Amino acid sequence: MNIVQSFTQSGYLALSWLLVLLPSGGSLSGNLLAADATSGQQSLWIDMPRDAGEIVLQGPDARWQVLVTLRSAGEETDVTQQVQYRIDPPIAMIDSDGYLQPVGNGRGTLEASMDQLRCQIPIQVQAFDASPAIHFSNQVVPIFTKFGCNGGGCHGKAAGQGGFRLSLLGFESEDDYEHLVSESRGRRVFPSLPDQSLLLLKAINASPHGGGQRFEPDSQEYRLLRRWIATGMPRGDSAAPVVTEIEITPRQRRLTRNQTQQLNVIAVYSDGSTEDITRMVQFESNNTDLATVDARGKVTLADRAGDVAVMARYQGQVAVFAASIPLGIEVAQWPDAVNLVDEKVFDKLRSLGIPPSDLCDDATFLRRVTLDIAGRLPTPLEADAFLQNEDQDKRSAAIDRLLDSEDYAAYFAKKWTMILRNRRANAGYQLGTFAFSQWLRQAFADNQPYDQIVRQLLTATGTVETDPAVSWWRAVPDTESRLEDTAQLFLGQRLQCAKCHHHPQEKWGQADYYHMAAFFSKVVRKEGPVADEPMFVSRVGGAAAKHPKTGANLTPAGLDAEPADFDELADPREHLVDWMVQTDNPFFAKSLVNRYWKHFFGVGLVEPEDDMRVTNPPSNQELLDGLADFFVTSGFDLKTLVRLICNARVYQLSSQPNEHNLDDTNSYSRFYPKRLTAEVLLDAVDQVLLSQTVFEGLPAGTRAVELPDTGFRSYFLDVFGRPAGSTACQCERSDESTLAQSLQLLNSKELQGKLSHPNSRPALMSKQPTAAETSIDELYLAALCRYPTPDERTQAAQYIATRNDHLQEAFEDLVWALINSK
Repeated sequence: MNIVQSFTQSGYLALSWLLVLLPSGGSLSGNLLAADATSGQQSLWIDMPRDAGEIVLQGPDARWQVLVTLRSAGEETDVTQQVQYRIDPPIAMIDSDGYLQPVGNGRGTLEASMDQLRCQIPIQVQAFDASPAIHFSNQVVPIFTKFGCNGGGCHGKAAGQGGFRLSLLGFESEDDYEHLVSESRGRRVFPSLPDQSLLLLKAINASPHGGGQRFEPDSQEYRLLRRWIATGMPRGDSAAPVVTEIEITPRQRRLTRNQTQQLNVIAVYSDGSTEDITRMVQFESNNTDLATVDARGKVTLADRAGDVAVMARYQGQVAVFAASIPLGIEVAQWPDAVNLVDEKVFDKLRSLGIPPSDLCDDATFLRRVTLDIAGRLPTPLEADAFLQNEDQDKRSAAIDRLLDSEDYAAYFAKKWTMILRNRRANAGYQLGTFAFSQWLRQAFADNQPYDQIVRQLLTATGTVETDPAVSWWRAVPDTESRLEDTAQLFLGQRLQCAKCHHHPQEKWGQADYYHMAAFFSKVVRKEGPVADEPMFVSRVGGAAAKHPKTGANLTPAGLDAEPADFDELADPREHLVDWMVQTDNPFFAKSLVNRYWKHFFGVGLVEPEDDMRVTNPPSNQELLDGLADFFVTSGFDLKTLVRLICNARVYQLSSQPNEHNLDDTNSYSRFYPKRLTAEVLLDAVDQVLLSQTVFEGLPAGTRAVELPDTGFRSYFLDVFGRPAGSTACQCERSDESTLAQSLQLLNSKELQGKLSHPNSRPALMSKQPTAAETSIDELYLAALCRYPTPDERTQAAQYIATRNDHLQEAFEDLVWALINSK
């Protein structure tokens, strides 16, 4: 064993007993047992992966990224680039960034010092004089990935670039070898004159290169590629160890704003050996507003509080560093928690030191909850009754009333019809799309458990007359689209990339993709009794999907699950749903609660809401887990989930920031304003103006949120981002602001026609013998769900008084201003 000495300013000695870490070709074992510095003391520490205590550099290519941490009063600060380094004897050299490389064999000690603090760790260099054979897949391909050569925008795209093609992100290294060494008469590599190899000349931009210079002639990457070429471009042993995982240090840390944090990443191979790969990893921040990361693994935080994650990717493996960045404000008194939503969110805000905004007023709450649950504005009568009601439980009562309304069922049916592709591609699809929409609407009206809805959808059989859910199968015509939509909609997993290669940001590979595809392999489409309305059945026989690379027939298996066992008469889709709805399934419930959280808060716990990969962690893991457990325990009751969310104080916070939480974008210290969707906005305009938008073929009074499919023309809906319903992604619905939207509300013929219609609200008000103040109150209640302020009422009344001879126009002007105001 070796001793790492850590001296405190007060002179006390802290000892850490550590076992050996072999960065290349060795095995790892052991635990760190450290004596904590007492309160008020400072100490320097060299952080090591797996709590090991010696750095071993194996061979001339070995490198090591040192991490040095200052610990003071419970806080940890990265000082890797601030300390002074000394190696005795000088068997290795280290730069100011803490990057260590060997210069000769032997044993020594690395010391890091800052002011009166210092710490040490043993180092050892072995086989420095050796010239180990270079393995193409393990050492050359990662260089192409690191510098973007095999990315989708360069040589990694299907057609290649400039006559040279590589597999995307190096997942087909055998093909890459052939392209590089044998293709084009081997003109890219010259063993006899390695420096004249086109591969190297392009990389250093000595020969014209569309990608520009990728690295320097004196870089480690250049030297390794040169040696590989000079030694005859060896493939490497086919039985050589492969990377099975990568580990990042530190895995998580509580940091302060504007701080930096150096990362260290090691690769763990199938034989247990390890290697520092920090400079070969691709890093990516999931929130560049909070933190950026450079190519060397140095994370730089912004002057903002929150949670951020940095992904490291190497050879198809991923790891994540999570940072919590507190604002540090002391809050004297926190709001009382009503339910688990409040508990988890307020716990997170406490840890970050971000005080929440106050609760919103009654008018804001009623407008918000009615829009979110029913997809409409409150009526003036509803608003007036709610504002006059002094019952302390009136907010909960309003939530229950809205959930029991037909508007709730219609609104959420509309939400799901869009992502379930209920698209009228031609006139013959109308029967199915109408039936499917009505089936969903009835399911929400009956509060059918979510797992049952999904089961009926995924196992639908027959025709739309007997099983309306069959309409979804027509919209996803092949096995691949069915698998991909199922994974994205109900598991929050985007498997599209894994169809052709290992997912670049996930652990899923082609085998996972085709195991899942096998669940749908027995579904057969047949001609139905009605044109354009086919029949879907499950055939008799085995279920399997062929792996495109190996040719193996893969049987049905869920993600990270064992293959399903069933006979040839069984429908594999039933087994798929059985696996999905198990209480311990790590994807199903979390996917739904995150989707609903996004609906009510505008920002998902995971963004995008259907991309819940390990490298895209939630902003509040405890809240996501708690919501998922609650949802499962409730029996997948959707209304119960909505009640939980809407009754929480967090949902009822004001959108007005306080002096500390303006920069908070994902911790929910305030309510984040969100734009009305296209259908809700059109219905709101109609409701305020007492007008009706007529949709061809539907009864008068049909709201936009009640439209069964995408086959109804509306320029207004298209301008405000109505989705086409052609994919399962919520991202199809655009929420960007455009000039065309402003013009549509300001002076379009459609709006002007609604304003001046003889039965519009302004026209009716101009004919009523009531006081102007009463009409003004009605307008504000209709448009904004609140009474006007005294100043607003006075100004509106004065304006109407000046237009006594043209009252309808005066009311038109007033309601136009309300529609176009913020």
